[in-house]
Amino acid sequence: MMKKVVIIVVLMLLSIIITTTLSMSVSSTTTDTVAAVTYDERALLINGKRRVLISGSIHYPRSTPEMWPDLIQKSKEGGLDVIETYVFWNLHEPVRNQFDFQGRSDLVKFIKLVGEAGLYLHLRIGPYVCAEWNYGGFPLWLHFIPGIQFRTDNQPFKMEMQRFTTKIVQLMKQEKLYASQGGPIILSQIENEYGNIQSGYGSAAKSYINWSASMATSLDTGVPWVMCQQADAPDPIINTCNGFYCDQFTPNSNKKPKMWTENWSGWFLSFGGAVPHRPVEDLAFAVARFFQRGGTFQNYYMYHGGTNFGRSTGGPFIATSYDYDAPIDEYGLVRQPKWGHLKDLHKAIKLCEEALIATDPTSTSLGSNLEAHVYKTNSGVCAAFLANVGTQSDATVSFNGNSYHLPAWSVSILPDCKTVVFNTAKVNSQVVNAKLTSHSLEETSDSSGAFSSGWSWVDEPVGISKSNAITKPGLLEQINTTADVSDYLWYSLSTQIQGTEPFLKEGTKPVIHVESLGHALHAFINGKLAGSATGESSSKRSLTLETPVTLAPGKFTIDLMSLTVGLQNYGAFFDTVGAGITGPVKLKGLQNGSTIDLSSYQWTYQIGLKGEDSGLSDGSSTQWIVLPSLPKKQPLKWYKVIITYYFPNLLGFLQV
Repeated sequence: MMKKVVIIVVLMLLSIIITTTLSMSVSSTTTDTVAAVTYDERALLINGKRRVLISGSIHYPRSTPEMWPDLIQKSKEGGLDVIETYVFWNLHEPVRNQFDFQGRSDLVKFIKLVGEAGLYLHLRIGPYVCAEWNYGGFPLWLHFIPGIQFRTDNQPFKMEMQRFTTKIVQLMKQEKLYASQGGPIILSQIENEYGNIQSGYGSAAKSYINWSASMATSLDTGVPWVMCQQADAPDPIINTCNGFYCDQFTPNSNKKPKMWTENWSGWFLSFGGAVPHRPVEDLAFAVARFFQRGGTFQNYYMYHGGTNFGRSTGGPFIATSYDYDAPIDEYGLVRQPKWGHLKDLHKAIKLCEEALIATDPTSTSLGSNLEAHVYKTNSGVCAAFLANVGTQSDATVSFNGNSYHLPAWSVSILPDCKTVVFNTAKVNSQVVNAKLTSHSLEETSDSSGAFSSGWSWVDEPVGISKSNAITKPGLLEQINTTADVSDYLWYSLSTQIQGTEPFLKEGTKPVIHVESLGHALHAFINGKLAGSATGESSSKRSLTLETPVTLAPGKFTIDLMSLTVGLQNYGAFFDTVGAGITGPVKLKGLQNGSTIDLSSYQWTYQIGLKGEDSGLSDGSSTQWIVLPSLPKKQPLKWYKVIITYYFPNLLGFLQV
């Protein structure tokens, strides 16, 4: 049925010493200087000075607090000025008015660590985040508020959105985390990529966006607010760009700077899909082009992607890995050559900062698909970007009386308008390939450094096994029934076949027909697996299962297990997309081709699995059975294995 993984990280003494030393050295860079953050048409201004800022996204709950100092330090060493993170409403308020800011949810601790490292922070409150996160970051209880409609001019929703946004802002103020108070937060975001879907909400969308902007600015954070992908963002909100390329982006006012809040370093991983990869040459090209054409703030989404722990992933059908092909990989290790090549790029851009912040660029054609952008100040400071935007052929160009070679799809950076210090297509950083391997399901220790302690297993009962099951007529929608406390909902129906029914006539070939909005479905007839069906992507919102059944006198039981694989997180009215067995459920192919519709019968429902209540999903149960022979290809089994990996170069162990 499934495989659950227990993750235990064991750090050796040296690792602890390294972390402690890092924290001490980071703390030494702490400043409590109050900073005024404003903006003009060219850039963000910090204490009146325009800044060129390189940013990267790290989502605090997608790693562990023990990892945060190292991730932040590697970001700083990679040339970042800013860390960007969403705020995850359903993580912090899983139950209405009951808040959690502990452990991986300790937003304050994460922001303070960023500040102690001498970096700034962009706080994307939303509170809708998308982010391949379950339900887009909204808590499920929001769905049950009478009369609510998400992300539109709806009073119940606006009240809750304002209450949570205010809660976060007040928490930041209480901890003095805004730059206006001496903290690291220089930007905040309200809403998220609403412009992509706002047409679905009609005329109410504009009034909602205007309200969101007014509500946010009224909170008086002392720092600017942004809206990404929002071409009609009202003043003073800065509208920003998200995408693989944003060099062509223009803000909606000539008083706002050109900002890029999401430069996708890769992509998320879907179940059954290929592992996404974005070449660093292309990523660096996109960044250089953005600064070449007037940009002054750029953020990598993601700089460290991390892991979708527990049931946090949305989509649906998004994997638990959120590695994102980022410069720092899922495990917190530097990914080369991506990290190193971008580090070199950031150094080159910073060499141009004095010219970049002083003026707009002038552009010149150097030939077909060839162009130069030059920044030159009145005092004579000069920086130039030479681009070959052709994808097929290298070129040689003449610029300022000199000859320059430009590989296809590349940008050369000349901080003095003469000397090339960096070309996006020429990668000089080292390449490091690291992988974890294990070769056996049995207890082993091998030369690869992987040691398996053996498999154990526990049976999960078929059908109703808990005392809190409910019986109701008809088929219940899954999300309304489970409130997303579990991915699993059992639908069970029992009846007695007398033996005289006409559909038992010899020659009939009955099948059970089930239609569902669930993302996967398993059908059991009289306790035996009869068939399964699985969805394929978030765009496929229904599935149908048809499987033969045998009808005989006696008790006849249908147990249907409906599964969700992360709730919908994107699109207009995404919260109204249901799940579960919506029906009909039929017995087809009976005598004379007749059909019996079972949809309106009395069905019994069980939320979740017995094993979940017993602690099997988090490894805390003591029920595990270890036998010489492992049961394989049997439905409804929980399996567990602990594999220990040894990393000689890291002097540590990882148990998975």
